[in-house]
Amino acid sequence: MAKYDKSDIERRMQGAVESLKSDLAGLRTGRANVALLDPVVVEVYGSMMPLSQVATVNAPEPRMLSVQVWDKANVTAVEKGIAHAGLGLNPMIDGQTLRLPIPDLTEDRRKELAKLAGQYAEKAKIAIRNVRRDGMEMLKEDEKKKEISEDDRKRLEEEVQKMTDKYVAETDAAAAHKEKEILQR
Repeated sequence: MAKYDKSDIERRMQGAVESLKSDLAGLRTGRANVALLDPVVVEVYGSMMPLSQVATVNAPEPRMLSVQVWDKANVTAVEKGIAHAGLGLNPMIDGQTLRLPIPDLTEDRRKELAKLAGQYAEKAKIAIRNVRRDGMEMLKEDEKKKEISEDDRKRLEEEVQKMTDKYVAETDAAAAHKEKEILQR
């Protein structure tokens, strides 16, 4: 078994927190986000193209997306592409610009998303505790091989526990922040 390495333990715990933050970023909160239209494809010039190649997407307000179509002839095609993308958005045409009001999330959907955020956080905490267990086992192994004393092992175990507490607290804070964001009207 590997020798105890504090920086490796810390790096692995930090990785679990970063992974959680990335998972939480993917949860929709009912606010306008230009990434919402990334999967939209539009039929223009006889072929299918990503929306980003025929228009500019902005979020001028917290609950509104605006799509500025570059070629006037493609406005209807862009409108159709957005309407058929299954995002629940109803484009309103205003010249070469389409306005997309972002609908409110239902209360049930908000609760579902908040629960999902909690599940993501729990997975991250399990990963952190697994790293802690690995660290503790390495310390016991090092003590058995007479590489460290019993006092050193106990001191280092406290260090590992402090790191664990720190990253579990970070996980809880990230999840609480996301849940608050989701449940906010």
